Amino acid sequence: MAIWTAFTIGLLGSLHCVGMCGPIALSLPYQGQQPWRSAANVMLYNMGRVITYTVLGTLIGIAGRGFFLAGAQSYISIGLGIFLLVVALFSIDVESRLLRIPFMQQLNTWVKLQLGKLLKGGRNRLFTIGLLNGLLPCGLVYVAIVGAVSTGVVWESAAYMAAFGLGTVPLMLATALAGQFITLKWRMRLRKLLPVFLVAFALLFIFRGLNFDVPIEFRFWEDMQEAPMCH
Repeated sequence: MAIWTAFTIGLLGSLHCVGMCGPIALSLPYQGQQPWRSAANVMLYNMGRVITYTVLGTLIGIAGRGFFLAGAQSYISIGLGIFLLVVALFSIDVESRLLRIPFMQQLNTWVKLQLGKLLKGGRNRLFTIGLLNGLLPCGLVYVAIVGAVSTGVVWESAAYMAAFGLGTVPLMLATALAGQFITLKWRMRLRKLLPVFLVAFALLFIFRGLNFDVPIEFRFWEDMQEAPMCH
C-alpha cells in the first residue's frame, strides 16, 4: 500500500480524532504563551503520538511478514475494505465495541489514568502525553495498522504508520491552537463527514486487493518472451 494513502487516511480521518482526542489536545498545559511557543508545545505532543504509531508500525511489520510470506496481503486488503464499508454504511461505533473487550478496557483505563497524572505535571511532559495518547484504543488507528500489515515489509510498515500519524497532525494542531473557537458542536459536525471518506478508502483497499497480483513491471513481460514454450 502506497505511503500516501496512509497520510491521506490520517489527514481525512483526523475528522474523527477531533471528536475523540480533541478534548485532550485542548487540555494541554500550553495556555497563556506566545502563539509560536504554543505551536511548538502542541507539535511536541503530536510528535509523541507519531513516534508511538511508528513503533506500533514496526512491531506490526515484524508480525505482518508472516502474512506476506503466506500470500495473504490481497485478502487482508479486501477484508479491510469490506470492513470499512460496513462501518460506514451502518454507522458502527467501533470504539464502543472495542471497549467491550476486557483487554481494551484495561488498556484504556490505564492510559487515561496515566494521562490524568501527566496533565498535572506541566509543559515538560507534553511529549510523554503524546506517547501515551497514541496507545488509546482507536478504530482509525487500527484501520491504519491493518494497512501497515499489508505492506509486508518492516520498514514500510513503520513508514506507513509514521505517515498516518503525520497526517493527523494538521487538524489536531489547528484544534489545539483554535481552543474555544472550535466547540464540541462543531467537532461533532466534523465527525459526521467521516463516513464519506471511509467509503472512499474502502473502495481503495478493495481495488488494491483485487489487483494485488497483477504484474506492473515491464521486465516481467520481457522475461515472458524468453520463457520456453511447448510446440
